[in-house]
Formats: sequence, C-alpha cells, structure tokens
Amino acid sequence: MRKQSPSKKTVVVQGGTDGMGRGMVMARLKAGDTVIALGSNVEKGRRLSREAAALGAGDRFRFIRANLSSIAENERVVAEIREQHPVIDALVLCANRQAPQREVSPEGLEFTFGLYYLSRYLLSHGLRAEFDAAPAPVIINIAAAGLKVGKVNFADLQFEEKYSTIRAQMQAGRTNDLLGRSLADEPSSKARIVLYHPGFTKTLGGIAHLKQPVKGIITFLSKVAAKSVEAAIAPMVAVIDSPPSERLTGINQGKSVDLTMDTFDPARARKLAEVTRRLVVTHHGQSPLLPEAAKDRDGKGFSR
Repeated sequence: MRKQSPSKKTVVVQGGTDGMGRGMVMARLKAGDTVIALGSNVEKGRRLSREAAALGAGDRFRFIRANLSSIAENERVVAEIREQHPVIDALVLCANRQAPQREVSPEGLEFTFGLYYLSRYLLSHGLRAEFDAAPAPVIINIAAAGLKVGKVNFADLQFEEKYSTIRAQMQAGRTNDLLGRSLADEPSSKARIVLYHPGFTKTLGGIAHLKQPVKGIITFLSKVAAKSVEAAIAPMVAVIDSPPSERLTGINQGKSVDLTMDTFDPARARKLAEVTRRLVVTHHGQSPLLPEAAKDRDGKGFSR
C-alpha cells in the first residue's frame, strides 16, 4: 500500500490516455500527485508511463487497462485501486467513444450507455469508502452539463429499436446530468460532484470510428475554432485543489449551470438510479459497486 505526503492527492482519471483525460493526468502529475489512469489502449498507456517517467513521476503513475463498458471490468478496476490506494481525493470521468453502429458490452448493454454513463455510475459509487477517507473528495464528470439537447428514453434505454450515434451520445449526456443529481440528492459518499462542459476542445479522441463527412467536419473545427486541452481543463485542475462547498455544481464553458433545469429533474434522477441498479443485477448480478445505505457526518442515513 502506497504512502504519500498529506499535502499531495491521489487522483483517478477514467479515460486517461486521450484528450482532456490525458491532460488531467499530466497536470496532476506535474502538481506532485499520484495518478491512476484508466483506459483501453495498452500502447497509449505505455506511452503515458514513459512520459510520467520523463517528468520524474514514474513512481507516482499507474495505468490500468480495462474495457470500461463492462460491469465486470469496472469491478476489477475498483478492486485494483483499493488494493494500493485507500484514499482517493478526486475521480475525473472522461471516457467516451462514438459508435457508428450499435454495439454491446460484454454483459449485453448498449456500448455508449455502458462506457459514457454506466462506468461513471459504477466508479462514482464503487470508490465511496476511498472518497470518505479523503479530507475533501471531488468527482468531476466531464460531459455536457447545461445542454438541453437529447433525452433519456426510458422506453428504449438500450436503443434496441432505433439506434443512432447522435441519439446515443445525447442520451448519455442527459444520463450524466441525472447521475450528478442522484449523487447529490442520495449520496453514497461525501464527495462533491462537479459536472463540467468545456465546450469545443482540440481533442480528436473518440472520433476515429465516425464516418465522413462528420469526422472531417469535427477535425476541421478542432483546428480552427476549438480551445486547447490545457485551457479546457484548467478550471477542473484547480477544482481538485479547491472543491466547491456545494454538493452539486454545474459549469458550462465557464458559466454556472442552472440546476433547476429539467435535465436535472430529481424524480427522473431517482428513476434512472433505480433502472440502473436493476440493469446491473439483471445483466451481471449483485455488485459491490452498487450504492448502499451510508451515513453522513451527522449520522443521518442516506436514502437510496
């Protein structure tokens, strides 16, 4: 089990080998933190390890390869993290990849739902004990907070009838809004939740599978109209050092998000949490990553 200076932090970055995730990994290593990067590409993980070593931070960096669309893989990742890191100060959620055709996870759930939403749900709840061991833990969910496009289609949550890349992505954005609301209203840990939409950023991670002309348009815009990764992540790099006092915060391109928007509806958040639990149990079985009743600082039980 690793020990570190109490002034430094331990940060987990989901989707840590590309784009903003990679940027967060490097920024926090430079700040002196211990960083665990989660990703699916072994070569990118090795490359990141070499870059960490070049910074003199090789002993503070760890890459865990995983297919994060899989429930079982999320369980394995959490178990590996817990073995070495009893305290987690920050979890940064970045993983996403567009799928031009409908794909399914190893457990049979729609891929975008599994990677872009369910992994974030499982990691956020699964590391609850490690968050509670930290003085000021924070979960940063980089998605599309503040946008109104897309909806959560409870009648066909897995897009078994009509799949499209755009609809799947937009639904995932809205499920992450509802995840933020449920984590705040019915918390399983004391971690503060920050939902962050950085705007258009110069990162091509996740578009390799897109078809033309969409891929070409995004590539062009990323060159002429997007902010740099460093500029996009700067506010969240700072949030790790100074988490907000509010349980839930939303930021869209530097502006506070109105958390009374319909996309953060508490009733729909509770419904999604219940449906998610049932999906996990049905497709995988009981999981230690599912939230349990917990107690806050005042000893009052958190409802589920």
